[in-house]
Amino acid sequence: METDTVRQAYTSVADLYIELFGTGQQVDADDFALIGRHLASRPGRVLDLGCGPGHLTGYLRELGVDAMGMDLVPEFIAHARAAHPGVEFQLGSMERLDVADGSIDGILAWYSLIHLPPPELDDVLKEFRRVLVPAGRLVLGVFDAEEVGAFDHKVMTAYRWPPDEISERLARAGFREVERRRRPGTDEHRPLAAIAAIAV
Repeated sequence: METDTVRQAYTSVADLYIELFGTGQQVDADDFALIGRHLASRPGRVLDLGCGPGHLTGYLRELGVDAMGMDLVPEFIAHARAAHPGVEFQLGSMERLDVADGSIDGILAWYSLIHLPPPELDDVLKEFRRVLVPAGRLVLGVFDAEEVGAFDHKVMTAYRWPPDEISERLARAGFREVERRRRPGTDEHRPLAAIAAIAV
C-alpha cells in the first residue's frame, strides 16, 4: 500500500471525515458489542490501528481497556488527542508496527484494511500476528462481497472481501476465526462483515 497516497487522500477530506465519523454515533450497537466482547475481556494493551478520529479507541478506554490509537493522518491524531485527553494516540503505519514481538493483547482494525491491495493483506496479517501474544484477539471489519474486488470509495480505491477469503488468510497468518457477523447493504450503506479471531 502506498501509505503516502492514503495519507494525502484522507488529509484532503480530514475535516469532513471528522465531522461525519468523529463520534460513535455512526457505529452500530452490534458492532460496539462485538468489539467489546473480544477486546475488553482480557487485560493488556490493545492497538486500534487506523483509528481515524479516535472514537473507537475512546470507547475501548471507557470499557477499561489499555487502548492506544494509531493512524497515518496527522489531522486525525490531533483531533483524537483533543477529543480524548489522557488517551495515547500515535502516528504510524500498521504495515510496520514499532512494537516488540508478542507484546500486544489485542488489535482492532475496523475498516482500516480497506485500501490495502489484496496481494499485500497477508503480510499485514502476519505483522499483526507477530506483535500479538498467544491467544491475543484481532477484530476487523471489511466491506462484504462474494468475490474480492476494487471499487470507487469516496476517498480512494478500496476493496471488498468475501468473509471466507478473509478467514482463510487469517488462518495462514496464524489466527483462528471465533466469530463472524455480516450486515446486508442498504440504499445508504454497503454490505459489511466483521470477524473476530484468536492468535494460535
